[in-house]
Amino acid sequence: MAGVSSESLTKALEQLEATLPTASLQLAKDLFGILGTVDSSAGLRRALTDPSRSGEEKSALVKQLVGGKVSADAAEIASGLASLRWASARDIGDALETLAATVVIAVAENKSAVSASGITGLEELENDLFAFNQTVASSHEVQRALGESQASAAAKISLAEKLLPGASPEAQLLIGQAVSQPRGVKPSKLIDNFAKLAAKRQQRWIATVRVTRPLTDAQASRLQAGLDALYGRELKVNISVDPTLIGGIRVQVGDEVLDASVVARLSELRRQLAG
Repeated sequence: MAGVSSESLTKALEQLEATLPTASLQLAKDLFGILGTVDSSAGLRRALTDPSRSGEEKSALVKQLVGGKVSADAAEIASGLASLRWASARDIGDALETLAATVVIAVAENKSAVSASGITGLEELENDLFAFNQTVASSHEVQRALGESQASAAAKISLAEKLLPGASPEAQLLIGQAVSQPRGVKPSKLIDNFAKLAAKRQQRWIATVRVTRPLTDAQASRLQAGLDALYGRELKVNISVDPTLIGGIRVQVGDEVLDASVVARLSELRRQLAG
């Protein structure tokens, strides 16, 4: 997805963030259900991506189509998506799939409890998706069963549940969606895409810290407390020693970089001199 469709997806994901703290798996199921409706009708996809139609007209079409059949939040998200611009009929379905998967991932992320093994809900989701793909990759028979065009969606979901019986509800939903509605790609590829979305979201709360010399326990504790306060939640802090920094500290959280190293200051000075 590129160009105008990529811009629209970015905007839709930004708008979705307000819903994610209280999102439920039912919301994701509703969005996947709407995706099934969109995928089942080429005419509907063309209508929703027709550049000659206004955003309001396309939004109203979705509301009329799904109103009363799904939650108000799901209808609002889908109609908002339809109001944006899309380069191709396929792109709006891909975007809806991404939004639905993001809701599932956020539900896993919002779990407050840590499992007995010491991992978070988001880490558990990533592990389950990886484990399922590993299981499928090890068996040609399973691959044929999941790719059998004559098999029903329910049969494929049932098989998937048997392959990974201890999977979290979030993983079960994403895996079930991938094996029953792969949308023209291999289920394992779609699950891999879901796993990448989860990993990207997980990365937002991992602070990678580079320092020039090892920190004391007290310094590490102060750094942890400061970063937690700055981002409003407990981060996982990974600290490494990098003498090339010369001095100072460099912190990266997701796509955001806080660089107070001597190297960064020297680089900035060189840019100013060159300018």
